[in-house]
Amino acid sequence: MAEKDFYRTLGVDRSADAATLKSAYRKLAKELHPDRNPDNADAERQFKEINQAYDILKDEDKRAAYDRYGHEAFEGGGGGGHGGGGFDFSGGGFADIFDEMFGMGSRGGGRRQASTRGSDLRYNLDVSLEDAFAGKQTRVRVNASAACDSCHGSGAAGGADPVTCPSCQGAGKVRAQQGFFTVERTCPTCQGAGRVIDNPCSACSGAGRMDKEKTLSVNVPAGIEDGTRIRVAGEGEAGLRGGPPGDLYIFVTIRPHRFFRRDGADIQCRVPIPMTTAALGGSIEVPTIDGTRARVNIPAGTQAGQQFRLRAKGMSVLRANARGDMYVQAQIETPVNLTKEQRDLLKQFSDAGGGSTKHSPESEGFFTKVKEFWDDLKD
Repeated sequence: MAEKDFYRTLGVDRSADAATLKSAYRKLAKELHPDRNPDNADAERQFKEINQAYDILKDEDKRAAYDRYGHEAFEGGGGGGHGGGGFDFSGGGFADIFDEMFGMGSRGGGRRQASTRGSDLRYNLDVSLEDAFAGKQTRVRVNASAACDSCHGSGAAGGADPVTCPSCQGAGKVRAQQGFFTVERTCPTCQGAGRVIDNPCSACSGAGRMDKEKTLSVNVPAGIEDGTRIRVAGEGEAGLRGGPPGDLYIFVTIRPHRFFRRDGADIQCRVPIPMTTAALGGSIEVPTIDGTRARVNIPAGTQAGQQFRLRAKGMSVLRANARGDMYVQAQIETPVNLTKEQRDLLKQFSDAGGGSTKHSPESEGFFTKVKEFWDDLKD
């Protein structure tokens, strides 16, 4: 089922300011409150929806994330917490109405939202096994918000500093007399910041940041493991109105190799070996991860699956001047497409007793066990 648009839920345009959002929410909350609609499941459902929508849209960072990514930005529980059945009166939108009606605005003090840290970003980087072995300096392109060039991140035209809020004189809170009580609540003009932008920047509409693409140089260290996370400080989303930027997290994935399989710092390599070489012995050359060749001596009578160890021919060890080992696994290959002469030679070999089990110890052991198995079944 498709998620409802939060702006449509509140009945406002996407360009609505904070005051318009708040007014629309208050009106709907009063109409749909469960106390006014007892035993009305539809009203209760709508009440939950407007609480969730206002909880996202009243927060500048959450609203920016929603405008950019939609509902996906809050998958996994990041969307305000109103969808689970109960109501959150501690910090959601309905609590703001209680603040204004019953003088509870001082519960958290003035909320300073003049500047907010930017969000962290994730980038998935694929590297080859060779690059993971040797390390490399690579460049990545990231789409993220950056400080507005026109206002230098302040949100005010010409880069001017925000001015003291005329309503609260910089306190972030205002007081009002209600009967015998003096009620203190968040200043509606500056939203608790204590300062306001007198002349918003036209380029960024007062946000202090704009979407841009930037290219970064990233160091992939030798010996890096699959799934490693690299943190690049200060290269995430720009902060709101001059706030500090978030960080960029690069998640490394190592692509499968056509020859090698990594096992920690070691490397496994399966090499096909002709039957004659395995039977009579010889030597072969194998590739290594550093681009060189290594010679492996194959003793006579080598069996399928037998491994040969090449010391210090494996992967680099992260942050250490060391390397793992390389293991060459023999895969004995049966000859195909034989000529008549070759077939005759193999038949002569077999007739001379070459096909007997005494020359094939694994076969002899296997069929001996099979005979015992059959004998047990007869008993």
